[in-house]
Amino acid sequence: QLQLVESGGGLVQPGGSLRLSCTASKFTLEYYAIGWFRQAPGKEREGVSCINNSGRRTNYTDSVKGRFTISRNNAKNTVYLQMNNPKPEDTGVYYCSAVVPTAVLDKCVPTLGWGQGTQVIVSS
Repeated sequence: QLQLVESGGGLVQPGGSLRLSCTASKFTLEYYAIGWFRQAPGKEREGVSCINNSGRRTNYTDSVKGRFTISRNNAKNTVYLQMNNPKPEDTGVYYCSAVVPTAVLDKCVPTLGWGQGTQVIVSS
């Protein structure tokens, strides 16, 4: 059974940095493409970024390009989201999930359920 746990959220100032972690439990993460999604207050959940199983292909939504970086360490069963220069509009609950493993990874489509997420608040 696929089980993912998000961590690393918290309060961060604009222009600061934060790293989120998505860690697998009781399965080998290297077989899965993984995506990060977020839900801001009063808004629908949206895709932020995703990465294929090898880590050689990535995808980002336009609003975070150049600021966020997704990466993975399969030996640690973990996918990361490095958030540099976060903005107030990045505030929300961040979730990770397995995504459809397309060859070109042109979109991030979740395939399984969600965990509890980790809250990120960007504020002065």
